[in-house]
Amino acid sequence: MSQVSDLRFMDLALALARAGLGRTAPNPSVGCVIVTNGRVTGAARTADSGRPHAETQALAQAGDSARGATAYVTLEPCAHHGVTPPCAEALIAAGISRCVVALIDPDPRVAGGGLKRLREAGIETVTGVREAVGRAVNAAFLKRLETGRVWLAIDDEAGAYDRTLETAPDGLEAALAGLAREGALRVRLEPGSDLARQAETLGLADFLSRAS
Repeated sequence: MSQVSDLRFMDLALALARAGLGRTAPNPSVGCVIVTNGRVTGAARTADSGRPHAETQALAQAGDSARGATAYVTLEPCAHHGVTPPCAEALIAAGISRCVVALIDPDPRVAGGGLKRLREAGIETVTGVREAVGRAVNAAFLKRLETGRVWLAIDDEAGAYDRTLETAPDGLEAALAGLAREGALRVRLEPGSDLARQAETLGLADFLSRAS
């Protein structure tokens, strides 16, 4: 597969992931595209509420055509047993020959382990394709891993957020910490609200809408 093709198919996977923002918490929104002989045979994002994962859905669409195919995934396939088996194992079982990943998952339960399993199974792996875009799409997930806090936006657009916070009786920081513990990733404040002004004063906002 050429570098141009890798970029094109990863762009599709990233677009799928972007479409799921604010809908997949507590899991990140991941996009996966299965390509067989230059043709897309499976394409999915993480389902609403976080399951099923993108890879298993895309593989189900591809069926037998996944054998020998290339998988484009916006975040490293998981390698740990949680509610569902690891996506890395699903890709191996499906018989893909190559896996292209935008961003390695910094979650300690994965952290390169998914790619390691794929390589040990004889699957070619390529990383860092559209990494900067993948990092931007996963900004909320990365922040929660690194800081234990949600990604906070002051935004006039209500879409793409897990929650819109309207009240915080115990203070904004306490409310945000509680939402993080509940598994929220992306939280929105209404521009011009008291909470939005508090967030700006405290330097808590990761994104400021132009309307603010």
